[in-house]
Amino acid sequence: MYRIGTGMDVHAFAPDRQLMLGCVAVDHPVGLQGHSDADVLVHAITDAILGALGERDIGWFYPPDDPQWKGYPGSRFLRDMKKLLGERGYQVVNLDAVIMAEHPKLSPYIPRMTAQIAEHLGVTTDRIGIKATTSEGLGFTGRGDGILANAVVLLKRNPADVTA
Repeated sequence: MYRIGTGMDVHAFAPDRQLMLGCVAVDHPVGLQGHSDADVLVHAITDAILGALGERDIGWFYPPDDPQWKGYPGSRFLRDMKKLLGERGYQVVNLDAVIMAEHPKLSPYIPRMTAQIAEHLGVTTDRIGIKATTSEGLGFTGRGDGILANAVVLLKRNPADVTA
């Protein structure tokens, strides 16, 4: 009846791009490098959901060398996951995620990220936990080279979809 999945993603900073995190435009002089909109938080969440469903990773479903995914927004990834969850008879019980970045300061954006993720997954905001932290100056995030995100999701099979 229950399934757990984890996801992790990382993207380097890139000039001339809007920084998108959790389907929210974050005020920052650089964005993240990637084929889609490079929303590292949404990518980690997508991988967590795919893992909980026993599927392959985000790169298999959305190959980065396929032009149809160029600029694909995080909101679409989440709506795709909502559809897949519905088709498989599962719902999100809760989702917990951590964003690791030295900059920018993310706490002002977390309520909007939470609301956007909840809306696109079709759940209430009390099922979504988003946190931000730094790596205390260590590693690639500590040097300010990019952003990392981790996510864990708990899914529950819809009772109407359970056969005896």
